[in-house]
Amino acid sequence: MTSGSSHLIRHRLVALLLAATGICSAAAAETEAAWGIEQLMQNLGQVKSARGKFVERKYLAMLNAPLDSSGTLVYTAPGRLEKYTLLPKPETLVLEQDKLAIEYKDRNQRRTLALQDYPVIWAFVESIRSTLAGDLQTLNRFYRASLEGSEDKWRLSLKPAEPTMQTVVKEIHIGGSRNRVRTIEIIEAEGDRSVMTITEDAP
Repeated sequence: MTSGSSHLIRHRLVALLLAATGICSAAAAETEAAWGIEQLMQNLGQVKSARGKFVERKYLAMLNAPLDSSGTLVYTAPGRLEKYTLLPKPETLVLEQDKLAIEYKDRNQRRTLALQDYPVIWAFVESIRSTLAGDLQTLNRFYRASLEGSEDKWRLSLKPAEPTMQTVVKEIHIGGSRNRVRTIEIIEAEGDRSVMTITEDAP
């Protein structure tokens, strides 16, 4: 695999995993417990499945204008993630256990990666899965996590703690209100940035 292909897969995987975090936050039930990062993680761990629509805008250093995409996101506990991009081109990413399957429908091509062969991506997957499971202790092994604002308007910031992770992601900002995630911003180490807006499907 070329370095360019590896970077593109990492970029798509970052978007997929963080989007999944977002729809799980949106689906989490409110409780009477005091609001804080522990409560946010507890809510995430309670979600067994979630589905939502996304619109993503990517700002790439090599392009003068941002790239827009949209589609559907699906999460099924304990760690199956699906991203179905409809526009501008149909594409499917499915992450389950230690396999990442990518399908380019317009080219009728499909690739399957064993994550053990890509240590940086593997570490990233495991850290995000701990977020979805509500495992704050494991999350803190990979990120310096902080939560600011109020329950009505909050922002969760994640900064990679491991040098290997810092080569992929510089910082992640997840903003929302109460148990609803409104935006997810991913700032990559090389300067590219993406902003995703998620709307949960009606039950």
